[in-house]
Amino acid sequence: MKQAQPRLNRRRVTQLLSGLKNERSASSRIEVLSRSFLGRPYKPNPLIGSADIPEVLTASLDGFDCVTYIETVIALARASDVDDFIEWLRKIRYERGRIQWERRNHYMTLWIRNNVRTQIIKPISMTAVPTRMMERVLNVVPGLYPQRTRMRAVPKRAVPRLGRHLQSGDLIFFVSTRKSLDVFHAGIIVRNEKKVLMRHASRSQGGVVEQELSEFLKANRMAGVMVVRPR
Repeated sequence: MKQAQPRLNRRRVTQLLSGLKNERSASSRIEVLSRSFLGRPYKPNPLIGSADIPEVLTASLDGFDCVTYIETVIALARASDVDDFIEWLRKIRYERGRIQWERRNHYMTLWIRNNVRTQIIKPISMTAVPTRMMERVLNVVPGLYPQRTRMRAVPKRAVPRLGRHLQSGDLIFFVSTRKSLDVFHAGIIVRNEKKVLMRHASRSQGGVVEQELSEFLKANRMAGVMVVRPR
């Protein structure tokens, strides 16, 4: 099946990449890129494709949900040019990079597992931070069969102990209390002196924002968090 090319402001991508020439680490590149999108609007359901509609690789800098914000930043951080950015986006978003709705990483446990496998991200060793194995039967995406998953997460009560392990550029995933869903939100960690901040595409705030991680934790009910680090 022929795939349509994503509608993308290629000049803007080139400008973003040119601004990274002096940023050598993944952490610094992600910090610069995630900052550049602050204030961009929240865009619900930004991808094209469903059980009944053919999947189209979609790349846009105009607006994001929490997942496409992360995917766009990580793909840009790894890219050398516009076409390279599109290729990384494809590899990050789809299992084995195959542009099919069934292969899209719909659930974040699958997103994490597949991107660890392709060495785009890695787990973080967090000694002395308690974790707990959690199990879910994922069943919130129409057209997908229910699937059982297990994930190791830091319980919410232990999240404050994560602080010293977090670096700018880390990805944080918030585990849902629902038994049919694994993760309900995700963001990018930024360290600012002694503060731990999170940048994320927020539905309630209408766009990409930066806030203290502790504020988000206080305002939201969750079972725990998972954290990974881009390579």
